[in-house]
Amino acid sequence: MLPNFPILLLAALAPLMVGMVWYHPKVMGTAWMKHAGMTEEKIAGANMVLIFGVTYVLSLMLAIMMNMVVIHQGAIYSVLVDEPGFGQAGSEIDKFITDFMDKYGSNFRTFKHGTLHGVIAALFFALPVLGINALFERQGWRYIALNVGYWIISLGIMGGIISAYA
Repeated sequence: MLPNFPILLLAALAPLMVGMVWYHPKVMGTAWMKHAGMTEEKIAGANMVLIFGVTYVLSLMLAIMMNMVVIHQGAIYSVLVDEPGFGQAGSEIDKFITDFMDKYGSNFRTFKHGTLHGVIAALFFALPVLGINALFERQGWRYIALNVGYWIISLGIMGGIISAYA
């Protein structure tokens, strides 16, 4: 079961699109600038092509990881990889996997389910990572909430896209 790479490429756009809205001055951008110590001068002096390009590559890495989080059926391969006949067409284990995927391959493959797992990933991966960094950077809880809020929405949308269409 290979990932649907066009869908992963599409899902990787979610953090860019959400960020365009979330960090807009009329939404959370002004508050983020204040809590992050960002100024208009720092923003104006940035190489935005490089920033957006690297952001997309990193978002694609997230999409690949989110694929493993939201597509539960992929776990069957890691569980059975050491079984005799794995990877051999027509073997007993190949028939078992084919039968399993025919019966259960599309279970839990909805936007809603993927969104749930994206939000859980944000709360249990993004929040601890950003929270720890913010503590050592001497940032307050508002700074953490602003950034984690962005990741809750971004990973929720990303997970939803991947689960529904991958």
